[in-house]
Amino acid sequence: MVGNGDMQWCFSQVKGTLEDDVTEADIISCVEFNHDGDLLATGDKGGRVVIFQGDPNSKNSIPRRGEYNVYSTFQSHEPEFDYLKSLEIEEKINKIRWLKRKNPAHFLLSTNDKTIKLWKVSERDKKVEGYNTKEENGAIRDPACITSLRVPTIKPMELMVEASPRRIFANAHTYHINSISVNSDQETYLSADDLRINLWHLEITDQSFNIVDIKPTNMEELTEVITAAEFHPAECNVLVYSSSKGTIRLCDMRSAALCDQHSKLFEEPEDPTNRSFFSEIISSISDVKLSNSGRYMISRDYLSVKVWDLQMETKPIECYPVHEYLRSKLCSLYENDCIFDKFECCWSGNDSAIMTGSYNNFFRVFDRTTKRDLTLEAARDIAKPKTLLKPRKVCTGGKRKKDEISVDCLDFNKKILHTAWHPSENVVAVAATNNLFLFQDKL
Repeated sequence: MVGNGDMQWCFSQVKGTLEDDVTEADIISCVEFNHDGDLLATGDKGGRVVIFQGDPNSKNSIPRRGEYNVYSTFQSHEPEFDYLKSLEIEEKINKIRWLKRKNPAHFLLSTNDKTIKLWKVSERDKKVEGYNTKEENGAIRDPACITSLRVPTIKPMELMVEASPRRIFANAHTYHINSISVNSDQETYLSADDLRINLWHLEITDQSFNIVDIKPTNMEELTEVITAAEFHPAECNVLVYSSSKGTIRLCDMRSAALCDQHSKLFEEPEDPTNRSFFSEIISSISDVKLSNSGRYMISRDYLSVKVWDLQMETKPIECYPVHEYLRSKLCSLYENDCIFDKFECCWSGNDSAIMTGSYNNFFRVFDRTTKRDLTLEAARDIAKPKTLLKPRKVCTGGKRKKDEISVDCLDFNKKILHTAWHPSENVVAVAATNNLFLFQDKL
C-alpha cells in the first residue's frame, strides 16, 4: 500500500436508495470492515445490519476494482421500552465490531444504546433429504407407517447465508453505550457508556466486570463523560478511553482491577489565544483509534485530527485541521446543534494515512508521510465506475475561484460521520446519510 500524497481516488460503487426523502431508519450509523477486508458491515438507525462481500471478479480484474455485493441482511435490534424509567430504547446500531475468523463462519458484535449481541453469520449450500422420522416438508411421520429404513442423503442447494444471534449481553449499562472493542485475546471485549467501561467474556452473558467508573458520588459534580474506548491491538491488558474534556487516558489492567488510576494521560495544553465560549465543546474528543502497529493513536475533536505517540503524553506529534474554516461559524453551529456532531476517524492499513468526515458530504484524507491532504466529496453525480474524484476546496471570503465552494454554501445536513478503510488495500467506505460510497485508488 502506498501513501496517498499523489494518489488519485476514484469512485467504485454506491449502495442505497436514490430517493431524496430519506427515512430516518435508513440512515447509516456505523461502518466496519472485517479483519481481512473481505466483508464490510453497516448498521443503520432502523436496527438493521447489512453485510457486503468483496466481489471476487472485481478483485481479479485488471485494473482491480474494489466492489462489494450484498451478502446478508438481518434485523439486529428492535425498539424497546424501559418501563421502569419510562424510556424508549432506540433500535439504532451504535457500533459493529468483527471477531477474527476461526472457522468458516463469521462472528460480529453489534450494539444499540443498551444491549450488545453476538451474531454468527454462516453459509449453507447443502441440505439433507430422506429422513426416516419426518417428511420432506418437515411434518413428523407416524411411526406405524415406517416400514423400512433409509439412509439420508446430502444434496446441494442454493447458497443460503444465515445470521443467528449466539449471545445477548444486556442490562449492564445505565447510560448509552458508545463503544465496543474486541480484545486482542479474542476472548474478551469492552463496552463503554458515558460514565463506565465494562469488561465482558464472550462466553458469559450474565456478568461483566466494571473496569472504569468515573461517576461522581454527587452527580452535580459531574464534569466529563467518556466518549470512546478501545483496546490496544496487540497488548491485551492495555486500553484507552477519551473524554468530553479533550483528554485520553491509557489504562493498564495489570496494575489494578479497577482502572480508576490511569497509567498515562494524553492532553494538549490549550492555546489561550484561541480561548472562546465554545472551547470546551469543540475540544471534546468524539473518537479515538489506536494504529494497527499499536505505536500511535488518533483522536478526533470537532475541528481537527491529532496523532499521538503512546510514548509521549505532553502533546500530539501531528495535528491536521479538518475544517478550520468553521471556526468563525461556531455560533450558528451551536444554534443548530451541529457542534455536537460526533465524527469518527480511521487509519489506513499501513498507518500512513488518516481519514475522517466533514460537512457537505466532504471527507478528508491526510497523508502522514508527505503531509498532503485531500478534501473529497461523496456525491451521486460522480456515480460512474472509475470516475476520478476532484479535490474540493472551500473558500472563506473574498473572491471565489471557479472550482471552490463558499463556506456559506455548505450543507450542514449532509455530514459524513462514519468512515472505514480496508485493512490491506486502498479501498475506503464512506457513509453519507443513507448511502454507502466505496472509493479506491486509481491503480
